Amino acid sequence: MKGETCRRYAKNRVRRLKDGTTRPIGDGTIRRELGALQAAINYCHREGYLLTTAKVTLPTKPPARDRWLARDEAAALIWAAYRNPKSKHLARFILLALYTGTRKEAVLGLGFTPSLSGGWIDVERGVMHRRGAGERETKKRRKPVRLTRRLLAHCRRWHANGANWAVEVDGQRVGSIKTAFATAREVANLSDITPHTLKHTAITWAIQKGLTVEDAADYFDTSGETIRKVYYHHSPNYQDRAIEILERKL
Repeated sequence: MKGETCRRYAKNRVRRLKDGTTRPIGDGTIRRELGALQAAINYCHREGYLLTTAKVTLPTKPPARDRWLARDEAAALIWAAYRNPKSKHLARFILLALYTGTRKEAVLGLGFTPSLSGGWIDVERGVMHRRGAGERETKKRRKPVRLTRRLLAHCRRWHANGANWAVEVDGQRVGSIKTAFATAREVANLSDITPHTLKHTAITWAIQKGLTVEDAADYFDTSGETIRKVYYHHSPNYQDRAIEILERKL
């Protein structure tokens, strides 16, 4: 596949806004879309549907966003969700994501009983199983995680009140929070955040408390390389050894 074809796709890929205007799609989204195309081409080649494969040209990877919520911003977002009768379920999602750094799809799949197709919260042992027993492991690893006392108390209360799912409406699992999240962030005046910002926030807060790279990587099931590259500069212990050595008198 010609590089020019990929670049032309990126140039012409726009999002149409409600007022009729258009806005270019960011390089991060273009990379994900073209990456999905590359995966599809590779699969078809392996399965024999294509005689030859093709290399998809991706735009330059944008730098990681260092956007995370301050405590008062998180509180404002939770309150905006909770006080709206139509989006109280979103408050649960936000709490789970902020405490555990779990990705959106995994949080929305959580129930309170073991499942093959989604994760579940064991309120007796205080453990969140991010992945269902029948789900295959992917690059986005989802290992079990212990819950803090405060989050476990919330989960036990939800379960005791009859909840079947961690994020539900009228007993039915919520499959999408797109509209509810957009409304809550607008009310909280946080238009620059996405659900994934909650994962960034969870890890950043943990590192700020002094969590080591190894412990953060284990708890949030994120590679140590990513923790060190994206988050560790928030640590109170960041470059302590380097500074200690550099400040020694000769």
